[in-house]
Amino acid sequence: MGKVIAIANQKGGVGKTTTAMNLAASLAVLEFKTLVIDADPQANTTSGLGHDPKGIDTSIYECMVDGNDINSIILKTEIENLELVPSHIDLVGAEVEMINLDNREEKMKNVISKVRDLYDFVIIDCSPSLGLITINALTAANSIIVPVQCEYFALEGLGKLLNTIKIIQTRLNPDLEIEGILLTMYDIRLRLSNQVVEEVRMHFKNLVFETIIPRNVRLSESPSFGLPVIAFDADGKGAVAYLNLAHEIAIKNGMKKPTDA
Repeated sequence: MGKVIAIANQKGGVGKTTTAMNLAASLAVLEFKTLVIDADPQANTTSGLGHDPKGIDTSIYECMVDGNDINSIILKTEIENLELVPSHIDLVGAEVEMINLDNREEKMKNVISKVRDLYDFVIIDCSPSLGLITINALTAANSIIVPVQCEYFALEGLGKLLNTIKIIQTRLNPDLEIEGILLTMYDIRLRLSNQVVEEVRMHFKNLVFETIIPRNVRLSESPSFGLPVIAFDADGKGAVAYLNLAHEIAIKNGMKKPTDA
């Protein structure tokens, strides 16, 4: 079965979408069959991988609320081995519509179960909240990656997220693990960035990925071209960093590239 990894942090602007689309693309480049699920109503992963959300008729929303078949909505991307389940602004209404449904926290898990055997990795881009959609993602996931920006207030709200993870482990998904805390938007020139790295590593030790994602112009530009950074600037620092992260995750999970098997 494919490993399901949620990218989550209720703080906005920490690099969740950037991480979801670029980690997924990097895993695909390493020849792992990868599915990225856009579970954010802003649909930035959908547009960042070359699809116009306004032209999406059926999204993860219809699969969770109406029971539509996920196989019918999976989209190709410019990257071989990378496929996308798109989002749409309608996902905003899903939380309200799901409130009275039975097993409402497990809707995404049930949707993913129909396709996870087809992939090595399933990456879920969560919205910047701890609402029902994010809880669905964490209930469906094997593990969570928490992006933390190397800026002031980096640890703000992290305790609340970790508490939510503990609640989900207790009540909904006892197998949920923390894949790692990912330091993002790192600027080597700033003393503050280095202080944040030291503080996060001191607090969370082995939970912190070795790979650090730098602040990088190409990372910011690539979504406007509908491409992950590895297809936009393959030799740039951003692309190299996410490729290193993909390697780190593959090694951590004891997975070999298909060519190494």
